[in-house]
Amino acid sequence: MQAVEISAFGAPDVLRLTERPAPVAGAGEVLIRVRASGVNRPDVLQRSGSYPPPPGASDLPGLEVAGVIESGDAGAMAQAGFKIGDRVCALVAGGGYAQLCVAPVGQCLPVPAGFDDVQAAALPETFFTVWSNVFDRACLQPGETLLVQGGTSGIGVTAIQLAKALGARVIATAGSDEKCAACLSLGADHAINYKTQDFSAVARELTGGLGVNVVLDMVAGGYVAREVECLAEDGRLVIIAVQGGVKAEFNAGLVLRRRLHITGSTLRPRPVAFKAAIAQALRERVWPLLEQGRVKPVIHSAFDAARAAEAHALMESNQHIGKIVLTWA
Repeated sequence: MQAVEISAFGAPDVLRLTERPAPVAGAGEVLIRVRASGVNRPDVLQRSGSYPPPPGASDLPGLEVAGVIESGDAGAMAQAGFKIGDRVCALVAGGGYAQLCVAPVGQCLPVPAGFDDVQAAALPETFFTVWSNVFDRACLQPGETLLVQGGTSGIGVTAIQLAKALGARVIATAGSDEKCAACLSLGADHAINYKTQDFSAVARELTGGLGVNVVLDMVAGGYVAREVECLAEDGRLVIIAVQGGVKAEFNAGLVLRRRLHITGSTLRPRPVAFKAAIAQALRERVWPLLEQGRVKPVIHSAFDAARAAEAHALMESNQHIGKIVLTWA
């Protein structure tokens, strides 16, 4: 099979198209003929050498795929309602940048009705992440206010739409007026240009001084102190990435007085059973929203897999709005 490998740690041009032996599905797994592969920030970090795959995972990058089931554990497939030839999308721990990819059956979901492969490949990583962190960990409720940092990222566009569809109020941050307008078009109630405004002060103002109930943070570092300041009583801060650094200094007194929760998670190393439970929740609660058109994947660009380096360069430029996807012939 053809695959995109990391020839050495470094800039995007270390990605190269190569030939690899086809993987074989084991117990509880399926082999997917990949039509499209999502590109995500962790892929960029893995390419640079700062995010190694977990033990047992493929060294190939790629955490989400869409395609057709070619083979697999017949019993596991039958139990999950799948069969050979079904179109699926799947979350994987690695190996997604390839024409063939093995995925646990529990981490597969049917391609929503009416979706093409590029749209389907844009779903798993962000929807699993947002559901797990915003709705499971932070327990966002209808009527509450969510602050989404980086509203035009793949995670951001998913969080905005899902929170709105499930009855929350959404404030998003973005780095330009154009991106703020995109957040509003996706359903955000308010958008804050973090380069020209203090998001913490504006969020407090927009909530009448009460603060937001949940913050979804991909920055950490210096953002944490300002996020703590703009959280409401019993507010929840969920950190899912540390693009701004791993160290933060904040007012612990506010955490005590407002009974705040500060938490975080990484999804990639979690066990299959954990991810399978998220998949089941998505199938029940979110897939109907996708098929009804109430929530949609936002695709910025699709590149032929041979142009993976260009896709990574685009992601690192931060000029995209929504998802970047690789396609396979």
